[in-house]
Amino acid sequence: MTGTLTVERVFTVQSALGLHARPAGRLASLAGRFESEISFGRGDEWVSGSSVLSILCLAATQGTALRVRAVGVDAEQAVAELGHLIESPEDDLTV
Repeated sequence: MTGTLTVERVFTVQSALGLHARPAGRLASLAGRFESEISFGRGDEWVSGSSVLSILCLAATQGTALRVRAVGVDAEQAVAELGHLIESPEDDLTV
């Protein structure tokens, strides 16, 4: 498909509280704003970027390396913005 990109980068969770319910919800909400299909990965496990419960199942604590993969026309922007949230040191991440 013309214009379709696949972008994947690794980010480190900076929040002292990790990706608990509120930031997981914000990640899923932000992921839903893009046309690209978003996935988050930890180790061998990949989950849908649009599912708060799936993101929570990654059990990403402070210092966890998370992969963000986006496939679609706005993949670069999606990965950059989601990575920014993951690497935010704030315990109360904002979108």
